[in-house]
Amino acid sequence: MINKPYGSWKSPISGKSLVQSSLRLGQIQIDDESIYWSEGRPAEKGRTALMTWTDNKIHEITSDDSDVRTRAHEYGGGAFLCVKEHYFYINNSDQQIYEVHENGEPRQVTNHPEYRFADMILDQKRGSLYVVGENHADSQNIKNCLLRITLDGGGLQIIAEGHDFFSNPQLSPDGSQLLFLAWDHPNMPWDGTQLQLADLDFDGNIARIQELAGGMDESIFQPQWDPDGSIYFISDRNGWWNIYRYYHSQITCILESEAEFGLPQWVFGMSKYAVLNTGDLVAAYSDLSGSHLLRIDVQEGTSIEIKTHYTHIDQVKGSKNHIAFIGHTDSQPGEVVTMDLDEKTSHTIRKAAEIDINESYISKAQHVSFESAPDELTHAWFYPPRNPDYEARSGDLPPLIVLSHGGPTGNSSGAFSLAIQYWTSRGFAIVDVNYSGSTGYGRQYRERLKGNWGVRDVHDCATAAKYLVGEGLVDKERLIIKGGSAGGYTTLAALTFLDVFKAGASYYGVGDLTLLARDTHKFESRYLDSMIGPYPEEKQLYIDRSPLNFADQLDCPVIFMQGLDDSVVPPDQAKSMVAALKNNGIPVAYLPFEGESHGFRQATTVVKAIESEYYFYTRIFGIDPVESVEPIEIFNLG
Repeated sequence: MINKPYGSWKSPISGKSLVQSSLRLGQIQIDDESIYWSEGRPAEKGRTALMTWTDNKIHEITSDDSDVRTRAHEYGGGAFLCVKEHYFYINNSDQQIYEVHENGEPRQVTNHPEYRFADMILDQKRGSLYVVGENHADSQNIKNCLLRITLDGGGLQIIAEGHDFFSNPQLSPDGSQLLFLAWDHPNMPWDGTQLQLADLDFDGNIARIQELAGGMDESIFQPQWDPDGSIYFISDRNGWWNIYRYYHSQITCILESEAEFGLPQWVFGMSKYAVLNTGDLVAAYSDLSGSHLLRIDVQEGTSIEIKTHYTHIDQVKGSKNHIAFIGHTDSQPGEVVTMDLDEKTSHTIRKAAEIDINESYISKAQHVSFESAPDELTHAWFYPPRNPDYEARSGDLPPLIVLSHGGPTGNSSGAFSLAIQYWTSRGFAIVDVNYSGSTGYGRQYRERLKGNWGVRDVHDCATAAKYLVGEGLVDKERLIIKGGSAGGYTTLAALTFLDVFKAGASYYGVGDLTLLARDTHKFESRYLDSMIGPYPEEKQLYIDRSPLNFADQLDCPVIFMQGLDDSVVPPDQAKSMVAALKNNGIPVAYLPFEGESHGFRQATTVVKAIESEYYFYTRIFGIDPVESVEPIEIFNLG
């Protein structure tokens, strides 16, 4: 074993390891025993392909020049539909719907360039699609609606409008009714949504609508039909996202527990449970120990845990007595899994990455909790440094990277991440903080951040670092914080308003909240009403919490990564912060990336970003790495 300081170790995980043979496994559908999924390919400039597993064989349904991605709500999701030998997808280049024929050639279904589409369902009897539409004809007044699109000509008809947002159209088994979700500003879907049930006439138009559940203070997630005509949905009306059933005009909770069966609906097409043909449900839920899979007998009101080795389970789909999902372990990337519930067997169809790394290099997530306010715990996942080839000198402590996740209404699961292992195998410790406002711990925990973004999240991240320092696990002189998007804002706020961290990395982060309030997309345009306060009424709060306005207080080095096509957090945010730090003589690095939007998709970007970040820390903290690192320009570094 070689004696070298923490942070300098040579790792078997390179920047290229993060993208070589790696895929972004997206959403899943299942039809009979065929499994369909989307997979993003960093090696193909971030292109997303539509894949199928049929008769034990994998092949791509779409062509090499397709890119299965919708930009509805900017974050997308719900970009394909595969059912009864019909294959529909939304193409990124023009945002139109295409159908793939048996010969593999796509046929354009729609020709309405003013629209973006998402969340398609097929009405085979009427020869049409129901779909969420987002009309961008007037960029200052974007309108969302539910549409019916005829397959024999692409004719488009608005069937429901009047709400700011729609999602999850679901056709009843007999085709006579349509379920969907709707919500309005200033709510986000995890604040409050309405579950609506529409009666359809002979042509498929809405004749009558009734509201079944939800409201301003109740979040509904993933409504779904049972073959018997009853309706399931996930609601947080009891403080936790639990599963409910609507049957004979009565609503009952299927399984009441302090666990989360739902998720924040950032994208279309999310799924945490499936209805089997038997009438049973299979659902994934999360608690402090991770994800679990249950089979629920609705009639008997009982459940049995389905044992798996996965620590995080998502995208649960079912057909007959088969299910499919994306499963993650604490030592391997995610994979598409199919399971035969009768035979109690499972089969891995597709892995996000083929990694050949000995498990002795893998640092596994350790759940930690600490008091961040009187009688209030905050939760996080801690990853100590791990590399069997190296050890540090006795008494030395590793540098710590505090991760602040995006959202801010989001969650870190403790699932295996090669990007985290990149750091721990080099001798860094990582703590991935589920600060107040994160999901996975009930509505009360989620609402701790209301009015407190830039305050409570910042405090919790700093408290996590100080907790680990107090436990004697990390070096208090080498505390780093990093994050992307909303996590980038938390990072910049922590560096500006607290004297805890010694360096930071902002990935497409927010520096000026007033710019974000005035210049962002419709989906999030009122998000800050609840996180900070209504704008411009509470303009002073936005000014007071914007790191850019207090850049003279930011006196430690920062590296900025920014996509130049980002419409969620425009590039001017990063440019303004970089200019302020340069003027103040603080070491700063800035890496702008052409062709990248909100979240990096291209392999070259992913590699360049993480390797540059590592180089930045080696220079800032005087680390002499065993491996060579490509230098970048760091301004104001003496």
